[in-house]
Amino acid sequence: MGRTTCIRSAAWVVAWDAAQRRHVYQRDADVAFRGDTITFVGRSYEGVVDETIDGRALVVMPGLIDLHAHPTTEPSYKGIREEHGVPEMYMTGLYERSMAFRLDEDGRKAGAEVAYSEMLASGVTSVVDLSVPFEGWIDLLARSGLRGFVAPGYASARWHLESNHELQYRWDERAGHQAFEDAQALIAQAERHPSGRLSGVLYPMQIDTCSEALLRDSVAVGRQAGRPLTIHAAQSVVEFQVMVRRYGKTPIQWAQEIGLLGPHTILGHALFIDEHSWLHWGSRKDLDLLAGSGTSVAHCPTPFARYGQLLEDLGRYLRAGVNVGLGTDVSPHNLLEEMRWAAVLARRAAGDVNAVGTADVFHAATVGGARALGRDDIGRLAPGMKADIVLVDALHPAMRPLRDPLRSLIYTAAERAVRDVYVDGVRMVADRKVLTLDREAALDRLDEGQRRMLQGVSRCDYRGRTAEEIAPLSLPMG
Repeated sequence: MGRTTCIRSAAWVVAWDAAQRRHVYQRDADVAFRGDTITFVGRSYEGVVDETIDGRALVVMPGLIDLHAHPTTEPSYKGIREEHGVPEMYMTGLYERSMAFRLDEDGRKAGAEVAYSEMLASGVTSVVDLSVPFEGWIDLLARSGLRGFVAPGYASARWHLESNHELQYRWDERAGHQAFEDAQALIAQAERHPSGRLSGVLYPMQIDTCSEALLRDSVAVGRQAGRPLTIHAAQSVVEFQVMVRRYGKTPIQWAQEIGLLGPHTILGHALFIDEHSWLHWGSRKDLDLLAGSGTSVAHCPTPFARYGQLLEDLGRYLRAGVNVGLGTDVSPHNLLEEMRWAAVLARRAAGDVNAVGTADVFHAATVGGARALGRDDIGRLAPGMKADIVLVDALHPAMRPLRDPLRSLIYTAAERAVRDVYVDGVRMVADRKVLTLDREAALDRLDEGQRRMLQGVSRCDYRGRTAEEIAPLSLPMG
């Protein structure tokens, strides 16, 4: 059954109230867990204890769930992506960047280790890892200590550029179906891993790069196996226009038509739905389709805000009944900062300080993510839940004065105040140090990987430009 650990007299506990179906604060409370399971949350635990943690200077909260991350590539874009966009593609730099900046496998391994470290250090205990498979991926994710939802990417087509204003596609449906088969085999391998913390998510990569047949097959396999499915959809104006040209309807409406929407599906971003002001589209159906079908949305505010784009608006999605989780689609892989951005940008989009509250974004980063993944045992502090627990230093200067712990953490302190992180009852971060990975060594390897990537840009870019021409430094060299 394992050892019992009790966090005694915690200054604050973010507990789950099952009757109200929401997180609530408790003061001077105990949290006990035995092995990988929480056994008690409340006042005065009286059971046998093998280890006691003094909680008087701690805020105890559930581990965060990162519903959408690309750990292998995004860390290498640091210093590149922050101000890179293409005006002729409605500001998105996605297509140009993914064509020109190509990280090799050693660089992707280093990037994954850096990103996993960032996640753990900021209180993430579960992640949906959307990656192109590489050798050793499963073992590295397991070694990190994260609760990993492995999502190997596959598609029927690849993006192709010959100009800065038209996105083209190179189709190979046979290769797409073979990659789909390979992804299922890799998921099965992950689910057999002795760590017991890995499971799979089907990941047809983008709604515009997958054939209808591949998507229908993915839905059928996912439902038969009881696995979630995630896909990028409604992530750019360019994609919206491509889908309208192909099918005469919005990406969301086409997804509904082919059976892609539903409680099993997580849409990455779902930003450019039919009511978005940049589209001037005639219908107002997409939000109701998302809510009515039970489809989840993985909201990642930071990358789009850097382009000058907003989800319009998060409060409307929530009030319509759409289940929303949060992801880190860009460096830093810090879900606390994404919560801050999600709340602040939602208020900006709505012009209303009350549009989205701290409780809303914390719910999305915990329970919203768990619901999207079909899990009722993570994202909450309550008996019977997995012992995925984050201990926050209540005395950290950035947390004080401490009137409201979540506000202090999300709007000011972020990862600086995260002290210890447990996954399945095992401590993975101790006194702010990630115990499972060598972040510094991975950063050294990533430095070299980025250098190789930058040297190869002119060979990959459709115009033969250098990295400096595509993404100049923020200041000129003197």
